[in-house]
Amino acid sequence: MCAKNSLIVFTTAVFVFAMAAVSLASGAPPEDSCKLLTQAQVTAVLGVPMGAGSHLPPTFLKTCTWAPAGGASQNVKYVTISYQSSDSFGATKRLAEQTEAAMKAQGDKDAAPMANASASGIGDGAFYTTMGGYTGLLVKKGNTAFKVAIYATLPVEKLKAMEKTLALDALSEL
Repeated sequence: MCAKNSLIVFTTAVFVFAMAAVSLASGAPPEDSCKLLTQAQVTAVLGVPMGAGSHLPPTFLKTCTWAPAGGASQNVKYVTISYQSSDSFGATKRLAEQTEAAMKAQGDKDAAPMANASASGIGDGAFYTTMGGYTGLLVKKGNTAFKVAIYATLPVEKLKAMEKTLALDALSEL
């Protein structure tokens, strides 16, 4: 059990550092991620009144977060959209695929709920990465990439559909 936890911690650390290194190496200027979606768009997709998007911390413009107005709802915690470099998109996809394959090869019971699936009709390329009840949609258009994630207690297929709608809305701003 300890070896499995170590693999997960190691993989997560590599994933975070790889994303940061690729983003820094790209030299891309910071983008204001809150300009990709409006409060009204997020509210319409979630069906829950959402507050205005904000940067956490306020000086980091690459990630925008929307939370339900008046605090977390019963099902919806928050929504994020984060800019990434196109290189980071490819690196993230490869790492997710490698992690899934390694977990399955080791017979890890936690590999079953982990899946990476292409998403068609979204930008120049898109894929979902799912682990348990969490899913995120990574999208690439030209030299820009972003990730949409809804943190909510909802069925994964519903989350995927909602993330796709938000991603298509965001693409219209690029």
